Amino acid sequence: MARILVAEDDDNVREFVYRALELKGHEIIKAEDGGLAAEIMEEENGNFDLLLSDIKMPVMDGIGLALSVGAQFPDVTILLMTGFADQRERAHGLDALIYDVIAKPFTLADLLQKVDDALELKPVEIVSRVRQEIASKHKIISNT
Repeated sequence: MARILVAEDDDNVREFVYRALELKGHEIIKAEDGGLAAEIMEEENGNFDLLLSDIKMPVMDGIGLALSVGAQFPDVTILLMTGFADQRERAHGLDALIYDVIAKPFTLADLLQKVDDALELKPVEIVSRVRQEIASKHKIISNT
């Protein structure tokens, strides 16, 4: 399984993500903010498969963290999370650096699927289109 660094300042969200990914068999290291996550990443010499980070955090936000990690450890896949539309827009300029942004609130299934997709480096556009097709077929079936 994967080694994942989770950077999230909200205790409840951090624990939810930690428990979900740990139950899936991943090794998880937690950080309460981007500054601490950057220190952990450096101490571990980038030895992570995935960085899963909130965008809006104190000390160092997820954008700054992504820029730092991307520059130092380009092999680490970066997945961001946010509940704020304006923060999601800030991340779009980082398309070459990050895998994707997952919108909060998210379900357990959404989180696990997005992490799996990121770890497998599935193209985001293809994954989104497939999910849209499945959702539209499900709506058609349930409406009949």
